Formats: sequence, C-alpha cells, structure tokens
Amino acid sequence: MSDIYIYDALRTPRGRGKAGKGALSGVHPQELLAQTLNKLVERTGMDAKLVEDVIVGCVTQVDEQGACVARNAVLAAGWPEQVTGTTVNRFCGSGSQAVNFAAMGIGSGMQDCVVAGGVESMSRVPMGSDCDGHLDGKNMLLRKKISMVPQGISADLIATLEGFSSDDVDAFALSSQQKAATAIAEGRFDKSLFMVVDADGNPLTDKDEHPRAESTMESLSGLRRVFEKFGAMKVGPNGETFNDFALKVYPDAKAINHVHSAGNSSGIVDGACVVLLGSKEFGEKAGLKPRAKIRSAATMGAEPVIMLTAPAPASQLALDKAGMKVSDIDLWEINEAFAAVPLQTIRKLGIDPARVNVNGGAIALGHPLGATGAILINTALDELERTGQSTALTTLCIGGGMGIATIIERV
Repeated sequence: MSDIYIYDALRTPRGRGKAGKGALSGVHPQELLAQTLNKLVERTGMDAKLVEDVIVGCVTQVDEQGACVARNAVLAAGWPEQVTGTTVNRFCGSGSQAVNFAAMGIGSGMQDCVVAGGVESMSRVPMGSDCDGHLDGKNMLLRKKISMVPQGISADLIATLEGFSSDDVDAFALSSQQKAATAIAEGRFDKSLFMVVDADGNPLTDKDEHPRAESTMESLSGLRRVFEKFGAMKVGPNGETFNDFALKVYPDAKAINHVHSAGNSSGIVDGACVVLLGSKEFGEKAGLKPRAKIRSAATMGAEPVIMLTAPAPASQLALDKAGMKVSDIDLWEINEAFAAVPLQTIRKLGIDPARVNVNGGAIALGHPLGATGAILINTALDELERTGQSTALTTLCIGGGMGIATIIERV
C-alpha cells in the first residue's frame, strides 16, 4: 500500500444550530462547504484541477442537503467542472468515513489527490428530517427483529450497565467545557478556523458558538434528564415503552437510570470541514509538504439496541491493523455524542484519560453530524503539531450499532 499523506485540513466555526439564532444558520450548506473548499485552495495555493474527487460526509441528505451536496458544493465553489463529488452517510461517522474512503483510493494507487470531509447544517435541515427520526427507516419487518431505541436511551443504558452516575457524566461534561475554554483562550483552534461570510461577503463568525465556559457542576446537575420522558413513552403494539425494548435485550439492567441531559450530550450545531489527502507524488507536483500520514482505519459493528459501544472494538481493530497498542497513541479524540460513550471507551480500552479530548469535545463544541469525523482528525493533527507529539486516534460511535476509527501519525 502506498503512503497516504494529509497535506492540510481546515474547518468553519461551529455555529449554534437553531434557525435564525446561529451565525451560520443563514448560509446554505452547499455554500458553507464551498467556502471551506475555497479556503483550502487559498491557503495551500494549489490548483483545484489536481483534485480527483471530493468525498463529503452528510447525515441528513434531504432538502438543502440532498441532491449530492458534495458535487453541488464543488460547483458552488467555482471549482473546475472536471472535479467530481460524492456524498456518503455513515451517520455520525460520515466525515471520518469520507476521509477513510479517500485514504483507500490513495493507498491503493488509484488516486493521487482527494479532498474529504463533511458538512451539516442542523439549523436548516434538522436531524431526523430524512427518516422522521426512525433509524430503521420505518421498516416494520426490521423493527420486529430489532427494536432500536433513541440514542439517548442507549446512552443511558450504557451508563446504567457501567454504573456511571449523573455526577460522573456531569463531571465529564464540565471537564469538556473547561478544556474547550482553555483551548479557545490559548488560540489552539485558530490555525484551522476561518471567517465565514454571507452572500455579500460580510463577515459572520470565526468563533465556535456552542461552548459554555460558565458551566458548573451545580448548573449541570440542575438540568432535566432529557431521556427519562422518552424512555417512558408507550410506542409498542402492546403498550411497550422504549425502556421496555431496551430492557428486553438487557434484562440485567433491571431499570434504566436516566442520567443524560442537554448539558452532558453533544451540541446541535452547523459546520463544515475538509481534509486534503494525497500521495507523495501529488505533494511534489503541488509543491506541498505533508503534515501527517494515515496509519490505519477501521469500522466495527456492535449490538444495535445499546448502539453506541463500538468505538472500543473499532479502535482496537485499527490498532491491530497498524501493529500498535493503546499505549502507543499519544492523543485520543473520542466523539462526545453523550458523556457515557467516551467514559465507556476509556474504561474498555484502558486509556489514560489525560490523553483523551484534551481540547474538549462535542459536549462543549458541538457535533455537526456529517462533519464531526473530519473535524476530529483536523483537531488531532493541530494538537500533535502544537505539542510535538506523534500519534492520534479518532473514533466515533454511530447509529445502528457501529463504530469507526482512524489513526494518524505526524510527519
């Protein structure tokens, strides 16, 4: 396999994901991604004609995010017509999968330069708009086999089985906010952020909008445990609740302890990110020096009702493929979909918590679904360079019981 190099990566700020409230909510997702593509060309000075494909993760592919947002963003950016685009959906792992697909093309020798990343405008295309919130696509035959529950119920089930209390998940959330506040104050994200503008070129924002540096344990503990109400909803043909469906598969839990709130779950935001990947030959042709290389990547499935436990086995598979151990990884980026997810992954793999999400995560910064996987790679790369460390592993939990992982090594 040929070496797979990352030459650059950058992202938009993560804007508050409420229509009319967030700074990016007035920007069409195609245009949000187009600005990111053009900023990449501007920063690297490369000729866009060298890009063979643009692979973009996007979860809610309907309305403004339908009709292949990748190709339309290439056209909106004014890139050469010869540059193609394709959109992928692996739920929350979509941005990571886009990067991994690009890596496969380059590693196999079939492509020399691919831009990969993701975009999600959650203010304009609300989560679940493509399936009315049903992960099973309203397939009643599948539903009879596997009664998937809302992800928050799955997160609370993980917390119950692992013995994580409300204080445990709130403390993790507070740490995320504190680490993000430090990272922002020290300008750790500045290298990859750029100013997003409106259609007239007026500046909108170059700052992440979701962090709540003023958070305290008291404020977090006072928040409603959101999924307690959902868990008690009667949704089955015989009056079964979501809790009943989960406990049918995990009877040892006896009762689900609902611990997750808006304060210890990922934030709803808008955002886009792109990563420039290429071969050694591409870099020489474009006059660019690589910043990192991709060592390995993997996906792994897990039981679909608990749904969110696959980051650990996906990460282990990626480590095995790279001939590495957990202790060989300097930095871990474990997506904070819900606080219980990184806590469970840390425990399962025996990771040093001090190496995990050192600049905060999605609880503080937000989770723009299709873009997050690419953002984690971008964040990890910047932090490796800032600290002089070598290796990072990024991983995300994924709807339907999947996980994805990517290992990068600084050049």
